Amino acid sequence: MRIATGGIIHESSTCVDTFTTIDDFEHDRGIIRGEAMLDRFRDANVQTGGFIAAADEQGFELVPLLRASAFPGGVIRRSDYDEIKADLVERLKAAGPVDGVLLDLHGAMVVEGIDDGDGDVIAAVREVVGPDVPIGAPQDLHGNHSKRRVELADALVGYDTFPHVDMAERGHEAGTIIARTIRGEVKPTMAIHQLPMFWSTPCQVTANSPMNEAIARLHEMEQRPRVLTMTVATGFPWADVPDAGSSVIAVTDNDQQLAQNLADEMGKWIWENRERWYAAPLPVREALAEGERIGRYPIIVADHVDNTGGGSPGDSTEVLRTFLDMELSDALLLYMVDPEVAQQAHNAGVGGKISIRMGGKSAPVQGPPIEADAEVIAISDGAFAYDGPMFQGLTGSMGTSAWIKIGGVSVVVVCAREQPFDQAFARSLGIDCSAMRYICVKSAAHFRAAFESIAGSIHNVDAAGIHSHDFSKLPLTKRSRQIFPIDIPPRN
Repeated sequence: MRIATGGIIHESSTCVDTFTTIDDFEHDRGIIRGEAMLDRFRDANVQTGGFIAAADEQGFELVPLLRASAFPGGVIRRSDYDEIKADLVERLKAAGPVDGVLLDLHGAMVVEGIDDGDGDVIAAVREVVGPDVPIGAPQDLHGNHSKRRVELADALVGYDTFPHVDMAERGHEAGTIIARTIRGEVKPTMAIHQLPMFWSTPCQVTANSPMNEAIARLHEMEQRPRVLTMTVATGFPWADVPDAGSSVIAVTDNDQQLAQNLADEMGKWIWENRERWYAAPLPVREALAEGERIGRYPIIVADHVDNTGGGSPGDSTEVLRTFLDMELSDALLLYMVDPEVAQQAHNAGVGGKISIRMGGKSAPVQGPPIEADAEVIAISDGAFAYDGPMFQGLTGSMGTSAWIKIGGVSVVVVCAREQPFDQAFARSLGIDCSAMRYICVKSAAHFRAAFESIAGSIHNVDAAGIHSHDFSKLPLTKRSRQIFPIDIPPRN
């Protein structure tokens, strides 16, 4: 049994005015080809790591093609996408006959001129392998799923967690379903229920209510006869595509009507409870006041509007300016993307004093730059190893980086647009996050996997920035339906 694997992975924002290029793929997660994929991702908590584990357990040969992944950003330049896709397709053709395909995809990829990038990859693979070879693909919780995608693939398997700590687990599940399909044990049939709804980020954290209730309900439905897997996708509102929004996908064993009934049942329950998935925007000072009222530290402020993990520039200044205006002590910001200030700190060296103009350089909505005198506490070339739950086993680089202090406020200045998935990079600079009283993370929820254990309280805030969580402010022109809570207001 031979199962090919490969993929193009990207979460694409149409709100930023920059393109994601082949350089972004080559210099971030990388373009890994052939057998190097097995060496790189074995035992890693990513989808391909799960494929490898499934191959070992199910006894099939995994045929590695190409895995290209870039950090979230603007839509992918068409010529660069075409080049990567052509490489993937040619490798699939050269691999000879295969019994199945496992694709490592995200679910919210947009290409210049192609709204459904993930569907386009699946279509290209389907054209090569024909209609009878099963295709499986894990999908991010934030996928904007289309009916075309469901028609082309055999089994889409969505993440059950946010933060995403089950990436390898879902890859393993997809691999197992495809292996069982090839052996004739099951025949996957899929259906989708699309929801006219944008799901507020604070209400998606799967360890907390109300999201844990949705996942528990999903798992209960997966135990019913003939159900192979089910997915709740909360969607990615910052992609201006017709299929943007939440959805439910059900995969059954050779029962199309059952699959549709299950997807509809879960979808209708979510819609009836739609106010529970909505959180009104929270200003920065109100969040800090609530943290002080609770009185446990560190107070963690999640600047989800400038979440680089969603494609934001990472240089918004409102939270930092608020920290400075309030003259906070033992405060920390992770991370400020500003290559100019990072290099300035390196030039000055540890202990050096620098006059900076930091942040607010990508777009006016990100706020004006911070002008201040700062002290350089530590510098780094940016290399580190993840040790938190999400990407444990992989390495990363923040590029030329520094820890600087402005009064009582510490800032980690970096070159890479990367959210703090764990505390490893801060620790490499000598920062003990647990000793801080106030921490701002430019992240929506992934930071929770490694920071929740030290947090006194956590508050998602709506500071000024490109990726507003007031969805009515987003430049969306391709919506084909009314959306809650933009056109359809909360009932209370």
